[in-house]
Amino acid sequence: MSPDPSHPPILETERIRLAPLANEDARQIFPLMADAEVMAFWDVGEIDDPDVIDGIVAGQVDEMASGRAFYWSLRTLSDGRFLGTCDLSEIDRRHHRAEVGFMLGREAWGQGYAQEAMQAVLSYAASSGVRRLLARTHLGNRRSEALLEKLGFAEEGMLRGHVLRDGERRDCRLYGLLL
Repeated sequence: MSPDPSHPPILETERIRLAPLANEDARQIFPLMADAEVMAFWDVGEIDDPDVIDGIVAGQVDEMASGRAFYWSLRTLSDGRFLGTCDLSEIDRRHHRAEVGFMLGREAWGQGYAQEAMQAVLSYAASSGVRRLLARTHLGNRRSEALLEKLGFAEEGMLRGHVLRDGERRDCRLYGLLL
């Protein structure tokens, strides 16, 4: 795998720009992560403290600097409107595999932005030598599952009680894609 971790790529599609995540993006990410509906199928519930989001984003920026992940902010090309984030994380160079994920604000749902962004990430991953991608959804997240299936991912199994959230164990579906 050949991506230069010190220079994360800018990816563009017909409608959106995927720019490497920066610490300043935390203020746009905060409203998404403070939204219970956006966070309904995440490992953690909504977060109402902007300092916590600052810390999360700083950690992701550090992961990029070390080459362990790529995180992108998504913005429209037409007006620069912030849509959400996506990532290529848990990069394993030895086995040429990584995990993908995405989060969009509610106002961007149902408009094809997640599919467009993920197609760019999948193309980038393949061109970088990644040969296997993983994705994980919480049970009941039909929107994300449908998107992964549309992108060619296949369900590979169920992770019973994989996440502890709000005092309850949650099951997750595991999806995989060979590139």
